[in-house]
Amino acid sequence: MNRSAHLALMADYNQWMNAKLYAAAATLPAEELGADRKAYFGSILGTLNHLVAGDIHWLKRFSFHPAQYAALLPLRALPTPGSLSQALFSDFHSLAQHRQWLDGVIVDWVGTIVESDLDHVLVYGNSKGIVSDKNFFALLTHFFNHQTHHRGQVSTLLSQAGVVVDDTDLLLLIPNLGAA
Repeated sequence: MNRSAHLALMADYNQWMNAKLYAAAATLPAEELGADRKAYFGSILGTLNHLVAGDIHWLKRFSFHPAQYAALLPLRALPTPGSLSQALFSDFHSLAQHRQWLDGVIVDWVGTIVESDLDHVLVYGNSKGIVSDKNFFALLTHFFNHQTHHRGQVSTLLSQAGVVVDDTDLLLLIPNLGAA
């Protein structure tokens, strides 16, 4: 599997897992979703908001890659979250709709990445104005790893609230190669 195919797998995994988490979270009342559970971003809703805020930050940066990915152009029009803990959506339904749209954008965009794009050095500024220049493929790996990390936190928070998320392993999406 080449790098762009691996990224497509990660985009599919991101979309699949978010759908599972949001379906599980939707079984809880709003007060449970917003309850402070002493997690890094407080609540289930706070952690899900963080994931969206982080994704917007990264996707806006990625939209300036010289390949000028058409799928990412709508992200440029979105306001940049003021912080990674900013509550972009106070209600679960609006957050879920935005997440679903964002996941579709990610899948569509990743499907247009070609191998040579991945060797580019992306120059970007973070929220503190510090400029970095990093390998694009490494940044994409971080992007998907960040999502996985915080989805794990949400899975734990849901479990503590009595909601079962079920299987979450990437392994379930890795295709068999017919050697068995």
